[in-house]
Amino acid sequence: MIKRIVEVSNPSYLHLKNKQLFIEQNHEMAAQIPIEDIGVLILEHSAISITQPLIIECQKNNTAIIFCDEKHLPYSTILPISEGNNLHQKILKQQINITEPVRKNLWKQVVQQKIKNQANTLKQFDKPFMRLEKLATEVKSGDVTNCEGLAAQYYWKTLFGKDFVRDQNAENINSVLNYGYSIIRAMIARSIVASGLHPAIGLFHHNQYNGLCLADDLMEPFRPWVDSIAYQLHQDDINISVTKEVKIPFLNLLSESVKFKDKQMPLMVSVHYLMADLKRTFIKESKSLTYPKR
Repeated sequence: MIKRIVEVSNPSYLHLKNKQLFIEQNHEMAAQIPIEDIGVLILEHSAISITQPLIIECQKNNTAIIFCDEKHLPYSTILPISEGNNLHQKILKQQINITEPVRKNLWKQVVQQKIKNQANTLKQFDKPFMRLEKLATEVKSGDVTNCEGLAAQYYWKTLFGKDFVRDQNAENINSVLNYGYSIIRAMIARSIVASGLHPAIGLFHHNQYNGLCLADDLMEPFRPWVDSIAYQLHQDDINISVTKEVKIPFLNLLSESVKFKDKQMPLMVSVHYLMADLKRTFIKESKSLTYPKR
């Protein structure tokens, strides 16, 4: 079932009643939404109050709650752990105990898919892409030759121009990319928890202060999809910034129809099947991950 993405961008009071999200603004009811229908709740304004019962009910329904910072960019995410799956302990042990060869092979597949999707993004805009297609075939186990980094050097200059620098702290197009990536990250993290896996135990990313290492790993092939949207927006406005209008295509991406193993489904749904693929590799029922195709 496709879930709704709800963004609250004005001063509001959010509370729970009859298992529904009630949004009050200026002491009047602005919206009423069943919690079970919400996949992601984005709190974008600093003057938003939210009650604990609402937070707990969201967690029980595996709703990711995203808090934005003073720049209106997603900063943190709340996710459930214990409610994610009845077999959580068993699955967690399988996740922790994967062998190094399996982990390295999975990371190889993630990097290959990311580079292929980068090539597809360049191809979409009639930019030279053959170099990336060749590089994708050269990725080794664990990406020991850093094909991901080599691809990035070529990709960003080819897509946005030789003067472009990808800087997470910069404004304009960089802040727009940050926003798009954060939405994808939340979607992936939500699916990880729903599958009973732990988002902090990554394949490649392993920062002890990062609670979403696995999400950061698995989202890599989806980044070029965000880049594609950002590039088109940038073509219309080189001074682009994160506005209400700019956010819409990134939020719509989650419900966009994709192809997963010969079946059409919303992106948000396909990610759950991706997690099932990942779990099968942990117990050696499968050696490969299948990513959806746009």
